[in-house]
Amino acid sequence: MKIKPINPKGTRDFLPEEVAKRNFIFDTIKKRFQLYGFLQIETPVLERIETLQGKYGDEGDKLLFKVLNSGDYLSKVNSADFIEKGEDGSVQLVSKKLTSKIVEKGLRYDLTVPLARYAVQHQSDLAFPFRRFHIGPCGEQIGRARVDTRSFINAMPTSLAQIAFLAKWICSA
Repeated sequence: MKIKPINPKGTRDFLPEEVAKRNFIFDTIKKRFQLYGFLQIETPVLERIETLQGKYGDEGDKLLFKVLNSGDYLSKVNSADFIEKGEDGSVQLVSKKLTSKIVEKGLRYDLTVPLARYAVQHQSDLAFPFRRFHIGPCGEQIGRARVDTRSFINAMPTSLAQIAFLAKWICSA
C-alpha cells in the first residue's frame, strides 16, 4: 500500500516565503521586548500531563492532546484499570484510570501553565519581578483525531501602561 505524504490533521508546513514573513514578525517582536529589558525564555512543547491537567478546568482538560508513553505502554495495564462494575452489575469503561497508566506527557495548550512551572522550577535562578517573553507553538485536541496547532506570544509586562505602549510600538514597527 502506497502511503500518501500528508501532515497530521491540524498541523502544517511553512514554505520558505511564509517562514521569512513569520521570522520577520517574530524578530520584530523580540527586538521590541529586548529593548525594554525583557528576557526570552523557552519551554518544551510537551509538559508532564499532571502539570497540565486541572489547570484549564474540565472543558480545558478535554482539549489537552495526550501523548502515549513510549515502548510497551500497555504492559502495566490490567482490566481493573479501565473497567468498573456498577451497583447493578453492569460494566463501564473508565478512561481516566486507563489514561493515567498510559500517558505521562501532553502537548501544551498555551504558554501560561508552562510559565508557572518554569517560574517555580527555576525560582532560585530568576530575579523578580521577572520580565520575560515567550514565543512558541501550542496545540489542542479538537475532536478525536484532530490537533489544532498555532504559535503564541506570551509576555509579562509589569503594568497595563507598559502593555499598551508595547502593543502600539510593536504594531508601528
